[in-house]
Amino acid sequence: MKSSVVNPWSVGEVAAKFDLPTNVLRHWESVGLLTPARDAAGRRRYGQDEVVRIAVIQRSKAAGMTLDQIGVMLDDGAAERHQVLQRHLDDLDSRMEEMRRSREMTEHAMGCRSHDIATCPRFRASVADVLARL
Repeated sequence: MKSSVVNPWSVGEVAAKFDLPTNVLRHWESVGLLTPARDAAGRRRYGQDEVVRIAVIQRSKAAGMTLDQIGVMLDDGAAERHQVLQRHLDDLDSRMEEMRRSREMTEHAMGCRSHDIATCPRFRASVADVLARL
């Protein structure tokens, strides 16, 4: 009875709470991101620690991290942890800058009177960095 208090949720209950298919939780377990307890019948039982870990995995995936990166981040013994996290921060900075440029371009396009936005000199200037690759 004690394990049902410590690990109160089944795989189906947890999957429903996080709006995930159960096979996703099983996959995360197979790659080492989760290690749910098992009850006497061998069924997975998730406690608060596992639920928090699932939330971290979801948030990290939403931020663009791969499962490998998440695995390193969650492994307190991983020697390369800080390097992996720094690369991810660098990637986030790059993507945020790209999003800022995209927002500026879209805002300009919203207010531009030209029907063919590509003919607008100011709009063209917003893609000059892309054109410079040619």
